[in-house]
Amino acid sequence: MAGPHSRFESFSGAHDFQLGQQIVNLIAGNQYLASANGQDNVGNIYLILRLNPITNASYTRNRATSPPDSECFPGTRRGVIKGITSWANTRIVLGRRAAHIYWFHGFAGSGKSAISLEIARIYARSGRLVANYFFFGNQGDRSKMNRFAATLASQLAISVPAAAPFVEAALKDHSLLTDKVSLSTQLEQLVYGPFQAAVKGWLLLKTLARGPFLIVIDGLDECEDKDGVKEFIIHALDFFKRNPSIPLRILIASRVEQHIHAHLKTESVVVRDLNDHSADDDVQRFLKASFQLAAKQDPIIQAHIHLNGSWPTISNMDDLTRHVGGSFILASTIFKFIVQPSAEDDLTTPMDRFTLALKMNGLDSVYKQTLSRSQHLPHFRTIISTIALLFEPLSIVEISVLLGIEAYKVTLVLLNLQAIISVPGFDDKGVVTVCHKSLLDFLTTQSRSGSFFVPPSFHLHLSYYYFAAHPRAYWNVRGRHWESLVTACDFVNEIEEFKACEHLHSGRIPYPAFLCTMFFYTLFGPMSRPWSSTCLLTECAKQLALAAECPDPLIADWLGERPFGLSAFPRGWKGQPVLITEQLCETLRHDLERASAAIHAKFPEILERHPFIKTKQASMHVNTTKPGIKIFNVLEWIVARAHYMWEELKITPHPPLALWMEEGYDKRTDVQIYVVYDPPPPELNFVLRR
Repeated sequence: MAGPHSRFESFSGAHDFQLGQQIVNLIAGNQYLASANGQDNVGNIYLILRLNPITNASYTRNRATSPPDSECFPGTRRGVIKGITSWANTRIVLGRRAAHIYWFHGFAGSGKSAISLEIARIYARSGRLVANYFFFGNQGDRSKMNRFAATLASQLAISVPAAAPFVEAALKDHSLLTDKVSLSTQLEQLVYGPFQAAVKGWLLLKTLARGPFLIVIDGLDECEDKDGVKEFIIHALDFFKRNPSIPLRILIASRVEQHIHAHLKTESVVVRDLNDHSADDDVQRFLKASFQLAAKQDPIIQAHIHLNGSWPTISNMDDLTRHVGGSFILASTIFKFIVQPSAEDDLTTPMDRFTLALKMNGLDSVYKQTLSRSQHLPHFRTIISTIALLFEPLSIVEISVLLGIEAYKVTLVLLNLQAIISVPGFDDKGVVTVCHKSLLDFLTTQSRSGSFFVPPSFHLHLSYYYFAAHPRAYWNVRGRHWESLVTACDFVNEIEEFKACEHLHSGRIPYPAFLCTMFFYTLFGPMSRPWSSTCLLTECAKQLALAAECPDPLIADWLGERPFGLSAFPRGWKGQPVLITEQLCETLRHDLERASAAIHAKFPEILERHPFIKTKQASMHVNTTKPGIKIFNVLEWIVARAHYMWEELKITPHPPLALWMEEGYDKRTDVQIYVVYDPPPPELNFVLRR
């Protein structure tokens, strides 16, 4: 007898299991696996969980929380869709070469993602959709290539069940899902190889009758890993060259980016430009239906129509269609701008905004006009800058906690911006996302956004906000924002300006604790160094002294309790050596004495729990998840160890020494450091080479 439904909370992304003669539902890339006999699918469940796919990159994702939120308006883009389906439905003729890749491109907002979504739906209904992946910028792993192959493989195991055993067999190589294996190898062994093995025999005959299978890849230009994109394209072209009769097609949609165009503009790829297909009729169809719906819901529009007749008029619609110029995102955004509710200090009607919209010059004008509705509100710039630069979207409550701003004030800013920003219905459910990636491009390009420009230096503030709001979590996010600052800005100038922003630090842990931690991480972590190592050491000690002397009670938490958790070091990591001179040691000693005096006076119990390490010890083991007092211990040991070695040498003036560092012996969050003669002795070279 069938038992009741049970739920396994330990299986992230999986739900509603029934064993025996039951149905098994499993989320994998937001596709559902079902069978009349659940037992047959238990192996697939564990296979999907092991692959750990990205679950919001599929065409079936919740588009409201995982943009882009776009789909073809009924009856539109028929010509483009017919061209793609005609190519994808071309019968396989054994021994004859065919174009296995179809690349269609267009400008931002031309409807690429909507078309990709419709194609994915069509081939999912026919049972011929192998896999799909919708890239989107600033969406964490979804905008990278590191889980791309595993996500495609998880969908392949569902859509072509005969391929699942071959995927599982490939995973016997435990390194296949790590960064030690190239993307090409992952795709070959997890996707192309298993598919090729599955379609042999009777399935090949069935495929020849039905038509080829399809993989849909949308937004390839939004993948942040350009080298990975090139590797994916080059490998796909090579695979199809080696296997010309395989019943598989790949549809790619993207903007024209050089790293994509250079490799896809070949005779073996069908290339189509959306600009060659006039979208004016489709845009007008969408606008007419949208305004008709708005008229049924808006009493102001209803009153206008009652007095003046139909609105918009035919002439109005023709003017707006020409103004939009075939851009669906511009049509959609302008429509939302026109019919959005009036703001408290904006008494314009939809009819007024319609006239204003016709004077706007493209999306940039719409963005500026919309943003100006909230520009006067408190915290506007901080909230917009946060949304523009976050690596992963947050809910209103999460933004509130991160920025230290009351949730209702965040909501107040966002409510006026719903024409361009998707605002969830609940503060603590759903995330705030931009309606289209072009808004992020606008905000981060100064020549376009002007006074609304979000500078890359704001990454420094976000790193600090994460440090202050989530001291025991989000280290990787905090570090990524810091790294973005290091690689994109005048580091020294931005740090000095940050120190001067006292209003940003009110009610938060004092900024010297944050800077001391981050300088220490930059020196002893796997990150590019914006300053010389000497500057990082001296600034770290200086900020340590300032933090210890600060009267804020939060400093005690940072010194004695708060772990600052560095991200894991790559296997075999070795840091660049730091030259230790007598002058550097004197500078460090001065700041360490200040810090020591302040800690002795205010927090003697912390020093008792973390005693000084003996200088005769040739190396020091540093657990990088320990609290701020460990920074003091490390710097103190470096200075004392250097003086100890100079005393042993009995040479004047004291020769330079070298500080070496490498991954620790026990954990990937440990560092082993040495102060040695420069150059290091042979026995240390042996250790560092191992």
